[in-house]
Amino acid sequence: MSSYLTAYKNGRLEKTARKVNKLLESCAICPRKCRVNRLKGQKGFCQTGALARVYSYFSHPGEEPPISGTDGSGTIFFSGCNMACIYCQNYKFSQKPAGEEVSQEELADFMLKLQAKGCHNINLVTPTHNLPQILNALLIAIPKGLKIPLIYNTSGYELPEIIKLLKGIVDVYLTDMRYANNNLGLKYSQSPNYPFYNQAAVLEMNRQVGLAKFGQNGIIKSGLIIRHLVLPDGIAGSEEIFRFIASEISPDTYISLMSQYTPYHQAAQDSRINRRISLQEYSQAQQLMDKYGLHNGWTQELNSQDELAGIHIKPLGKQNQL
Repeated sequence: MSSYLTAYKNGRLEKTARKVNKLLESCAICPRKCRVNRLKGQKGFCQTGALARVYSYFSHPGEEPPISGTDGSGTIFFSGCNMACIYCQNYKFSQKPAGEEVSQEELADFMLKLQAKGCHNINLVTPTHNLPQILNALLIAIPKGLKIPLIYNTSGYELPEIIKLLKGIVDVYLTDMRYANNNLGLKYSQSPNYPFYNQAAVLEMNRQVGLAKFGQNGIIKSGLIIRHLVLPDGIAGSEEIFRFIASEISPDTYISLMSQYTPYHQAAQDSRINRRISLQEYSQAQQLMDKYGLHNGWTQELNSQDELAGIHIKPLGKQNQL
């Protein structure tokens, strides 16, 4: 049974929704703490007011195998973001007011439609700045039959105290660990103190849901998955991040090692990132995972530079079954 169903029944979901909605009066949902009154239409860094803005929702076949499975992941792409990566492939809606504002009733309807299509889960992409709206939508969708697992698919730039409020509501945390260096996080994603907030939030996520667990069909039911995007020229700080995961979380943590970095948006302005990663750089990241005993998750089998988009995914380790 999905965690949020229990939280709905015992009133914790409603209580959390009220608390988080209150934060919109002087927005402090993410590390930026813009302090604008979103309930009155004011907009901060994420360019989102009182209503969530949705760019698209659909059954996504291209996530990690235990997320998309055979029937797809019920993915809702929210517009806006609390980061501003100069290489963002989704900049047209993450850094611009694209998509449509939707009511909480409409957002709930999206979730129910995705479930009706047979999707394995509800996959909330860039949910942080829309958290109040998401919780409100859950309160509407649950009594109408929503029951599939909820995935919080985040850049990892989170306030740990906000993540703490989601205990017993989120089933799966799918989080980035993007940078190990403060200055590089600021330079390339305008995210002050990214490693500090990211590491503290990921520790809280792990405390809540623990290691990823899968059903007999191989589909994830609960737990933590960490995505690590290999960036050119060692910018991501892969070794520091893997050391942190192995020592502070668990060597058994599931990791998705991503090779698909492409110099979109404003990447041409910086020579360090104005290129794809090399086969050697990705191979070095794989070797670092092995160095720190990180054998659970998914890496991408690469045979040539043309395959760095990472279509073929190779599973590592064994899956814990529920």
